[in-house]
Amino acid sequence: MIIISLIVSILLALITGMFFLGISRKIMARIQWRYGPPITQPLIDVIRSFSQMGISHGKLFDFGIILSLTGSIVLILFLPIGQLCALTSGGLLAVLYLMLLTPFGIALSAAASANPVSSIGISRQFLLSFAYELPLLLILLAVMTHYHTISLLEIVNIQANSGWAFGSWALVLSGIAYVLILPAILGVRPFEVAGAVQEISSGPIAEFSGKHLAFVTLQHALHMFAAIALFVDVFLGGWTLFGLLNPISGTIWGVLLGIIIFLIKMLIVLVLGIFVNAVFPRFRIEQAMKYLWKWPTLISFVGLIIVMLVN
Repeated sequence: MIIISLIVSILLALITGMFFLGISRKIMARIQWRYGPPITQPLIDVIRSFSQMGISHGKLFDFGIILSLTGSIVLILFLPIGQLCALTSGGLLAVLYLMLLTPFGIALSAAASANPVSSIGISRQFLLSFAYELPLLLILLAVMTHYHTISLLEIVNIQANSGWAFGSWALVLSGIAYVLILPAILGVRPFEVAGAVQEISSGPIAEFSGKHLAFVTLQHALHMFAAIALFVDVFLGGWTLFGLLNPISGTIWGVLLGIIIFLIKMLIVLVLGIFVNAVFPRFRIEQAMKYLWKWPTLISFVGLIIVMLVN
């Protein structure tokens, strides 16, 4: 069952992530009064990239993107997807460490390419990552303190009995702080600073082509899935509906229903994020860091204090 959960979780995350990439471009196009590409365009791009010849800048260049992709895959295994959770030990602590592998792996590849545009992009990505890691740490500390566990699976099960964390007055500030940093984690506007095509020609991935570009697209899809899935698990009760487990939980139909509920929640969060991406202009890197270290950090810190006083 563990092996089946591993395979199903990875495939489901990959398929859903690619779908999210496609629907994001489609909705953005509609908002801008354009027809837009088909939803399957990211999949078409990946297949085309694998069929094209790419240029490698050495073993470090190859290793960096593989490290980033592997980190995203392992991160998925710690996230309950419906009632599927391949790895239960480590929980939120493992999630915090694995989320740092994504920019680190891309940074290795960007450094090996020796492109100044890539260097500027990855420096911005590191600064952005450090900026949102602080409020993210405070948010997860508040959640772990409130539920007295680091296990994501236990946190979801507790919400099935006590209601969603976002509806709890003790964690509502932490949930708001996560909403404020979610666009930064996803790397969309107003935090689209690392890959600003108007300034630095896609930034870190400027030298990627062929299979390397395909791996970057797959990694982006998995990272998008992981960031939204973490929010749904921690604050929206995972696969539970209005704080209740479905009556056929534990059966094959219960697992499928749980996955469907989970993905619907993710889709709603994604669509709201797309509207934010469409409305707000892009920050400069110093504006992004100032914002992240101001409001989300302040709100998450106050939320942590409230949780500690309550508990």
